[in-house]
Amino acid sequence: MSLSDAPALSTKPASNSNRKPLILITLVIVADILLFDRNPGLNFFLFANIVVVGLLMCPRRPISRPRISALLAFGLLASAPLVETASWMGIIVGLLGLCSASLGAAGLIPRQWTRLPLVLLRLFLGAPLRPFRQSSHRRLRRLQTPSAQNAWHHLRGWIVPLGFAACFLALFAMANPLIDKTLRSIDLTFLLQILSVWRMGFWLLVALCLSLLLRPRLKRRRPRQQKITDDSPALEDGVFGRTALMRSLVVFNALFAVETLLDLAYLWGGASLPDGMSHAEYVHRGAYPLMVTALLAAVFVLAAMRRNGPGDKSRLLRGLVHLWIAQNILLCLSSILRLELYVEVYSLTELRVAAGIWMGLVAIGLFLILLRILLHRSNEWLIALSSATLVITLYAAALIDIPAFIARFNVAHSREISGEGIPLDAYYLATLGPASIPALDTYLASMPANTAVRGIREALFWRHVERSHDWRSWTYRTARLDAYLKKRQLLQDEAETKKTNG
Repeated sequence: MSLSDAPALSTKPASNSNRKPLILITLVIVADILLFDRNPGLNFFLFANIVVVGLLMCPRRPISRPRISALLAFGLLASAPLVETASWMGIIVGLLGLCSASLGAAGLIPRQWTRLPLVLLRLFLGAPLRPFRQSSHRRLRRLQTPSAQNAWHHLRGWIVPLGFAACFLALFAMANPLIDKTLRSIDLTFLLQILSVWRMGFWLLVALCLSLLLRPRLKRRRPRQQKITDDSPALEDGVFGRTALMRSLVVFNALFAVETLLDLAYLWGGASLPDGMSHAEYVHRGAYPLMVTALLAAVFVLAAMRRNGPGDKSRLLRGLVHLWIAQNILLCLSSILRLELYVEVYSLTELRVAAGIWMGLVAIGLFLILLRILLHRSNEWLIALSSATLVITLYAAALIDIPAFIARFNVAHSREISGEGIPLDAYYLATLGPASIPALDTYLASMPANTAVRGIREALFWRHVERSHDWRSWTYRTARLDAYLKKRQLLQDEAETKKTNG
């Protein structure tokens, strides 16, 4: 049974048009309760899934029950990293999930999954231009220009009731001291807190973002203009013609072969470097420039191996391109090895973790380019797989406690614990936040006399204890740290009890 054969939930267009403003107002109220002036945590996860439910309550077209279930499950899966912690990587994945759910509720999901990244790009590009479209202005003018007679009719209907009610209330206050005391005790200052400038700005921003999700619009495609000028063949032959590509690939392969052989000798083979140069200098100077080299190589390959171009038709050129991509992949692996050797000497930081992930992504991208050439796929296929790789990487990184991993690595490889490397930089671990407390405890178990590290540990402990304990700010990461600290405190209490009894 296919999705199209499943029974659909009937939804009238008229009811949807009336339902969307109510859902928008409800979601803004929920955002105010969960998000405004609150620390990020479980509230982000709850709000993202409530928005998905709101999107499915006012679809543009009837949606089958299996698709509704699939979109709800997709929303839960996309926002799952926000339960671990509200990191920027988890927020990006959650926003992509909301945009995909919005497209699914509006029936704009493409049938071929490889087109989804381009559809999302059209959604993002079309969003800033929505308020300036001519149709939006006409719709806004129609909503804001009711006839004078209707406006006066509605206002006139409230003048008499409100006016006489105010007079009666004033007379009752003069006649009854209880009513007068009650009216004087009413404090309206809370309205000033609710109607603050920041709060109203938050409402407007949330309403704007939600309106874009409730009514998704894709940027229109421009028609392709197939105009062939007289000088275009000459330009193609001169810049990316067969002769230019042949010369470029021969020169590039030769240059890359020199760098590859040097890396094989000094990095992989362990050959001794010239006098005056250390392995740390050799490793550090090449890690990042080689990644820029690989990116430039990828751009050149995409331009040279375009469809129906000279590079796509010649077997010799294709072979040289394959060889060059293989050297670029080996170059990325050498960069990763350089970074690993540098980290062993100078410890680990968040920037170096990000660099390692980036190097791996570039290597995978080059491999996908090679597959595109070998399998004769389109650039759309390449973009889709590359985007999927990036999203999966962000998703995995959002679920991993990277600060705690860095702290454990630096403690385990510090000179005080392993006998090699550099001394522990406890002040850098302090910048990682309370997540480094378990690693500092491991360090203090071996070096209990280090008062500086103990002071940093205590400061991080009180920083964790004094955080917001509001249920909306709860995360699984902080809950794990709470459980660790409670267990450690219990163990310390039991040890002190045994020592006292003994």
